[in-house]
Amino acid sequence: MTARDGPQDRYKAVWLIFFILGLGTLLPWNFFMIAREYFISRLADLNTNNFQNETGGNTSSPSYLQSMFDNFMTLCAMVPLLIFTCLNSFIHQRIPQQIRISGSLVAIGLVFLITAIMVKVTMEPLPFFIFTMISIVFINSFGAILQSSLFGLAGLLPVSYTAPIMSGQGLAGTFAALAMIFSIAIGAQQPESFIGYFTTACVAIVLAIFSYILLPRMDFFRYYSMKDKTEYRVYHAELETKRDLIKKDEPNGMEQNNSKIIPIHNPDEKPSILSIFKKLWVMAVSVCFVFTVTIGVFPSITAKVSTILGEGNKWGLYFIPVSCFLMFNVFDWTGRSLTALFTWPGKDSCLLPVMVVLRVIFIPLFMLCNVQPRNYLPVIFSHDAWYIIFMIFFSISNGYLASLCMCFGPKKVLAHEAETAGAVMAFFLSLGLALGAAISFLFRIVI
Repeated sequence: MTARDGPQDRYKAVWLIFFILGLGTLLPWNFFMIAREYFISRLADLNTNNFQNETGGNTSSPSYLQSMFDNFMTLCAMVPLLIFTCLNSFIHQRIPQQIRISGSLVAIGLVFLITAIMVKVTMEPLPFFIFTMISIVFINSFGAILQSSLFGLAGLLPVSYTAPIMSGQGLAGTFAALAMIFSIAIGAQQPESFIGYFTTACVAIVLAIFSYILLPRMDFFRYYSMKDKTEYRVYHAELETKRDLIKKDEPNGMEQNNSKIIPIHNPDEKPSILSIFKKLWVMAVSVCFVFTVTIGVFPSITAKVSTILGEGNKWGLYFIPVSCFLMFNVFDWTGRSLTALFTWPGKDSCLLPVMVVLRVIFIPLFMLCNVQPRNYLPVIFSHDAWYIIFMIFFSISNGYLASLCMCFGPKKVLAHEAETAGAVMAFFLSLGLALGAAISFLFRIVI
């Protein structure tokens, strides 16, 4: 049986399941990141009821924990993401993917449930800061295993099935940003309102768990997840017949016939991570660089840009939720979704890594916006319009180029190496996130 004879994805059910699972991988992190004002307000005063005053424009000097919260939050998220993605690259052959994916989703849901409960618990700023960072570490540790396993699973399917994961991840941020804006719009800015905010994330995680339970029941998914073994047996039977008819040498485990080379793959043989990396290193390094640039300035720099149009009015309250978080996630999702329509440039094009490197220009552009407070660099792009324009191109290029790299990576290797290739790509994605988190401290100091 060839791929053409396989079952169809009826009603795009498998595509939709991967979309929901992609949503589940980044929704927890986005809910934490976009709720930064809630966390920062609780670091300011023991009385959590001061939250509205804080978000409404309190001009008091922020404490050290407040001023560096974004940097520490990003670091505590991205370093565990890198470590556990690296671990998953090795343990994915030993621990079944059912345990890795379902177990990670359950653990993330429990952490969010605890976070929702803690909204009502009064804590001193430092213990609350430590608790928050530990929660972020746990969420991103399990999120790393979930994300890496999911990309590895998608690597077994056609190239178009990596796109729904990337699109789902992009929509996760949009969903979280809209939830925050809605909270501000209805005036529900007291910490107690965040019980519902964090519980919403728990509901999304439960939806992802049920979606994953349905996945093995889909004929389309079952066919592709078993395709390697089926192809191996077909090739093996064909080659046994040809050996009786054709007397030729068999160099390097290959059977040659009429200039066609048919590889012999043993499905029980574990693929070498190093040999796989040699085939896809350009895509791996590219996706790493994309996210190094992105996390280097988002949100540690971009969330500290002040509006010149919203002083004393409501735009000042909405500026960061809308111009930073909502716009980034909407256009990032747009960029990721574009790969479902076209994939230009191709996987072997030299233009793709060039486009990735050119994104470094966004680092000085954002640093020269109206980031406050600042000590060294001048403000060149003070108007809100400049910041919004930069954010649009920054986010859409992030989504499109990252999605291209993640789609192309597993397709540069043989079919039986696809799952490992997906895990390797997820590792380099996480490496880029961790590197970006580390250099964000440097960028903040320079400003």
